[in-house]
Amino acid sequence: MLIAFTLVDFSGWWTKPTISNVVHFTSLLAILAMGQALVILSKEIDLSVGAVYGLTGISFIYLQPILGVPGSVIGSLAIAMLCGWVQGFAVVKGRLPSMIVTLGGLFAFRGIIYVLTGGSVHSFPVEAQNHWLTQLLGGEFMGIKVAIIWMLLVLLILSALLWTTRFGNRLLATGGDADSALSRGIRTDRVKMAAFTLCASLAGFSGILTLADEPQTHVTIGELLELDAIAAAVIGGCLLTGGRGSLVGAVLGALILVSFRYELIALGAPSSWYITFVGALLIASVIFNQWLARGGGLWLIQGK
Repeated sequence: MLIAFTLVDFSGWWTKPTISNVVHFTSLLAILAMGQALVILSKEIDLSVGAVYGLTGISFIYLQPILGVPGSVIGSLAIAMLCGWVQGFAVVKGRLPSMIVTLGGLFAFRGIIYVLTGGSVHSFPVEAQNHWLTQLLGGEFMGIKVAIIWMLLVLLILSALLWTTRFGNRLLATGGDADSALSRGIRTDRVKMAAFTLCASLAGFSGILTLADEPQTHVTIGELLELDAIAAAVIGGCLLTGGRGSLVGAVLGALILVSFRYELIALGAPSSWYITFVGALLIASVIFNQWLARGGGLWLIQGK
């Protein structure tokens, strides 16, 4: 990808503003993608992350006059966690398909956004924008957007959670074979509810980081972001059949999507080209991942 961009548009791609923007927006999408990866690892899917991202970000702005900046961060994150927990509860206790439950959540949360904003734009007052916590979440550190630092921190924490804790082992076991995991005493319902809650919390946290950096609400915030998050996770190696995936891969998947969006815009391509690209890449990634899961990797190594 980088070689292609260099050959096609060297002067437009390798500039400080372009790279800075790509890495910044990759960080925001990567946080959502990592949350989505956790749900996919449990053999479920969450279509509501874009709406949760928008609802949490808007709540962050709307709660500030009442609770102050620290209170609005806590309150909006609590809303995100509640959204994830309720959907996870409906999936595991109601024995409902996660796609249907989270699709309903998408419409419900998106409707709340429309009601709250009324189509108008709201923003932080100047004193709230200059608050230390707002700057910690949305400012810069030594010329680097703090969202990048937060993304790396989230990646480290989630990687440790996934690969060094019992929860991570149980999550992978639940996604790999829920019946087998259940027979070994794993509370698969709790694991899935935790995955949904973490996913929504990360989506909400990304929304807060976005609004802390540019504190203006708009009714379309987060629209179609759930598709980018799913695509980034799948492109990064998460199997939709559960049990296998990579958080680092989800971050790299986000980098691919954001990079192509920026380069297509720079080349003057219609926005529909990006949507077409994401769709084609998603299908190709699913096919390739399934091929590898069925032993294609071994076939490739052995040269058979």
